[in-house]
This record gives sequence, C-alpha cells and structure tokens, in this order.
Amino acid sequence: MSVYTIADLHLSHSADKPMDIFGPKWENHTRRLKENWQSLVKPEDTVVIAGDISWGMRTEDAVADLEFIHSLNGKKIITKGNHDFWWQTMKKLYELRDSVGAFSIDFLYNNAYVAENFIICGTRGWFPESNYSEFDEKIVNREAERLRMSILAGKKLSEDNPEKEMLVFLHYPPAYGSVRCQRICEVLQEYGVKRVFYGHLHGAQKSRLIYQIAGATTTLVAADWLDFKPMLIEEK
Repeated sequence: MSVYTIADLHLSHSADKPMDIFGPKWENHTRRLKENWQSLVKPEDTVVIAGDISWGMRTEDAVADLEFIHSLNGKKIITKGNHDFWWQTMKKLYELRDSVGAFSIDFLYNNAYVAENFIICGTRGWFPESNYSEFDEKIVNREAERLRMSILAGKKLSEDNPEKEMLVFLHYPPAYGSVRCQRICEVLQEYGVKRVFYGHLHGAQKSRLIYQIAGATTTLVAADWLDFKPMLIEEK
C-alpha cells in the first residue's frame, strides 16, 4: 500500500470552465488524469489532493466532481484550494460526501490522518503575488493557526504511531522566488516538519522554486507540473 499526492485537479463536470483555455497542456486533462491515476494507484492506496478540486461555486456544483474523484482508485484525502468556493464546514462537507456516497473521500481541515507510514497534516495556506498587505497578514495568521491545529492533531496521532513521518500538504507554496510566507514557515520549523507538498503554481519558473525552507524539503505537485500523474511519496 502506497501514498500518492497531486494538486489542482480543476474539475468542472458541472461548471462551464474548460481548462484548455489555459494552453494545450490542459487539453483533455480529466481523461488523461483518470487514465494515469487508474494505472498507478491501487484500490488500497491513498492519494492526498492538495486543493483546487472543483470549479463549482456552490456545494451542489461540486457533487459531480466529488463523484468523479470517488470513482478513482484508492482512498482520497483532500484539502481546500483558493478556487474551492464550494468548501463548507466539516459537518456540511461530510453531509455532502455521505449524500452522494463518496465514502472514499476524507477532508483535511484542522485535523490529521494516518496513511500507511505517514501522518498527513495540512491547510490551504496563503501566498500573495508580491509583498504582504495588512489584509494578507490576517489571512496568513488564520492559516498558520489552522496548520498548527492540524500538526497538533498529527502529534496526537504520533503518540500511538511514533515511527510514522509527519508530512504537510499546503495548497499555496510556503515560498516562491523572493516571497516567503513567514508565519507558515515558522510553524513548519517549530514542529520540525521535514517534507512539504504544495500546488497552486501553474507555469512555474524552475529558477524561482524553493526546494528547502524552514528545515523542510518542499515539492510542487500541481497536476500540470506532474503531467497529470499522481506522485508516489517514497519513504525515507
């Protein structure tokens, strides 16, 4: 049994949002994603999806996309992305999931999960295009506390699973180019997180990617970056 990750599925089964307007790399991306997923992921595996799941603006708009994800192999743990406007409280998320029978899906939201030899933690995060404004700081502080809550939940799980490595999944990068999300990085360093996986960046410049920060190795797993193939997380 293995753990995979990918981000930015940008599904639109109920929304008029064709992704090929963003370039030929996105042509037939849903079909290609499904083919790659089903060839790599086994039913007993787990896939962590780091945000931007659905273009649906309302809860009901995301139903078809959740059903599609449920139809794919493996257990799925999903986080919120900046385009996931359909995302609700945990109670409503599970009511939605249960109403459509998408029982292979769980939500990473102020909590943590055990998956094979890993403990899965994370939050959406936040990242501006340039310098942080006062508005940005309020969101960052909230997201840093959400990350702390998730890691503390992970620490609780570690009491019964001390051999398992804690992994953090963010939608936004903790750093890109000269911009750094200081509050998120402080939490990562405080709890000694060693590996972080994130999405959000499309058409990322390799020269601006930050591969090591706050004591952690960081890896971009946006779907188009991975050529729509879930990435196996290897044990250290």
